[in-house]
Amino acid sequence: MDSFFNTITQQLSDELPFVVYRKPNEVLVNGILQKNDVLHTISDYSEIGFVFAPFDTEEQAVLIPFEKSIETIFNEEISIQKQPVSSEKLDEKEAHIHLVQQGIGAINKADLSKVVLSREEKCSIKSNDPVLLFKNALALYKNAFVYLWYHPKVGCWLGATPEVLLQTRNNQFKTMALAGTQLYTENIIWEEKEQDEQQIVTDYITENLASKEFKFTEGTPYTIKAGDLAHIRTDIKGTINVTSRDTDLQTLINTLHPTPAVCGFPKDAAKDFILKNEGYDRQFYTGFLGELNIETKRKGNRRNTENHAYRFTTKSSSLFVNLRCMQLNKTLATIYVGGGITASSNAENEYEETCNKTNTMKKLINS
Repeated sequence: MDSFFNTITQQLSDELPFVVYRKPNEVLVNGILQKNDVLHTISDYSEIGFVFAPFDTEEQAVLIPFEKSIETIFNEEISIQKQPVSSEKLDEKEAHIHLVQQGIGAINKADLSKVVLSREEKCSIKSNDPVLLFKNALALYKNAFVYLWYHPKVGCWLGATPEVLLQTRNNQFKTMALAGTQLYTENIIWEEKEQDEQQIVTDYITENLASKEFKFTEGTPYTIKAGDLAHIRTDIKGTINVTSRDTDLQTLINTLHPTPAVCGFPKDAAKDFILKNEGYDRQFYTGFLGELNIETKRKGNRRNTENHAYRFTTKSSSLFVNLRCMQLNKTLATIYVGGGITASSNAENEYEETCNKTNTMKKLINS
């Protein structure tokens, strides 16, 4: 255990890019350590490596390429450790309520059906150790995509996100419509506002997939648990054209990101409202991250032969929406949090929902 995390700490000390991550409900912790500090970016999503993409699609997505990196794996349970924190006293409540009221006003004018509005909350940390916080996240959030990402020319980010943007395996893909938030209880009752919010996300994804002529099936909405929170989720599965896979992958990503779950609907109008009114730069919050075009080989037996072994090559991507995340800068942690606003939203309640989500990330520091 110590050698794995000591290696990550040394990579951070040497100011070299890396990402360490664990997929939901898995044990293996993967590490990709870049050998130099070159900033690689995505051009068309045919690249191979770990992608870290911002909310604003006009900005560049960053790549840690596998061919320029060292891969390492750790597969033992992580015990939680403690890290003290004190929050800065900022009057974010009044500002966020005012922002939500602006969003409701735009919806009532019929400019928007839904808009996702967010804020940042800054916490001062007495002793900033990103690797320690990453260990906390591994211990606390078993069913989330947990990561620590660093590039000296971009910054240091940590997160535990419950939301899949896109998973592909050869010509098969999976995505989800995730929205609505409550504190988790055994007997959750979803209000009409929350159900409508989630249905908007589902309809947007399915309508846009259909417009690009993707073949897919849509599941039934159900409740999932993410830390102390619950959300409504609908699974969507489909196929892509193998002969034009790279083109289809880029089309899929551009179709899905950003979804109404992190932006709003109509997408362009919601994004414009966010960029003009939120009053801060989301950067990589509500962007996406994960493995891109990973190739694996396995042995198999060809049918109707004498069982001669040969290899299958599988090409897969596993991308997650960057929610429940924070940016780390020396002794300051900036936590990003937001919520979906519809015509029936209550500004005070929306602020309280962001507090619930913020507490999810504060647990990494207060644990």
